[in-house]
Amino acid sequence: MNTDFKGTRCVVTGGAGVIGRELLSILHEAEGSVLSIDKNPLPEDFSATHIIKDLATDSIDEINDFRPEIFFHLAAAFERSKESPEFWGVNWKDNTMLSHRMVDAASSLDSLRVFIFASSYLIYSPALYMSDSLRHEPVYLKEDSPVNPRNVTGASKYYTEKELDFIKEYLRPDLRTVSARIYRVYGKGSRDVISRWIRSALNNENNDQLDVYNKDNRFDYIYARDVAEGLFRLALAEEAAGVVNLGSGQSHSVGDVINTLSSFTNMKIIDHGRTEAYENSTADIGLLKNLTKWHPPTTLSDGIRQIYEYERKSSQAAT
Repeated sequence: MNTDFKGTRCVVTGGAGVIGRELLSILHEAEGSVLSIDKNPLPEDFSATHIIKDLATDSIDEINDFRPEIFFHLAAAFERSKESPEFWGVNWKDNTMLSHRMVDAASSLDSLRVFIFASSYLIYSPALYMSDSLRHEPVYLKEDSPVNPRNVTGASKYYTEKELDFIKEYLRPDLRTVSARIYRVYGKGSRDVISRWIRSALNNENNDQLDVYNKDNRFDYIYARDVAEGLFRLALAEEAAGVVNLGSGQSHSVGDVINTLSSFTNMKIIDHGRTEAYENSTADIGLLKNLTKWHPPTTLSDGIRQIYEYERKSSQAAT
């Protein structure tokens, strides 16, 4: 880690989220000066300065007054890949407009040196990784792979990337911007499917029965702590700019997740078969490794076990 980082002023939006909490921990360990902002509170054991507000509508004077040097923009709203009609308005407010406000603020912050945006692999064209036939070999997506956002979340992320390109070209050529296209995140205290399955097993829900769909789908699962460290390392890497894939670089099926869970739970698996096209998406992380001299270290099995222990202790503490 960079020994010159101590005291560096960092803003983190979405600090209370699964990636945000891990990033705050990393920044604390690096002795950065941090302002975290989120609609939700932080856990009581976090020491970061944290403001609860809606960044889509509330005043952002605190950001201007803080005069950040590095801006980590994580705040976002997500739904499942097939979004509901109700999510359309949520996405416009909490993704498109909120991110526009953050980019607009960044364009006029003369203290700011780096803007790190938590983007998404959903920007890439699904024709690359979705298919009616099962493919067993990983399909690697590169930063220059064709784009065609898969849903409104992906479209919003892509729009924000283009706004960052715009301010870089026309308003702030001195500002280094990085759009980290993040893959399937799972982590402690998350709403991701892995965490939901673990909580279901621990709480003996649904008669210890787990309903599984599309178990042959393959994803690039990346542990939230690794995402946070990747974002931090991209902020420190002076040559990092533009789009960078942030995944594990490993391909795992839903069935692989189930097999790992089955090794320490007694859930009965009910396989409902295929209900959609096969997905097979994996990050090519060659650029990430070249820029940061690092790669995400957490294996899927280790990450799942860490989440299981976290949820088990949380469940015991609640009783």
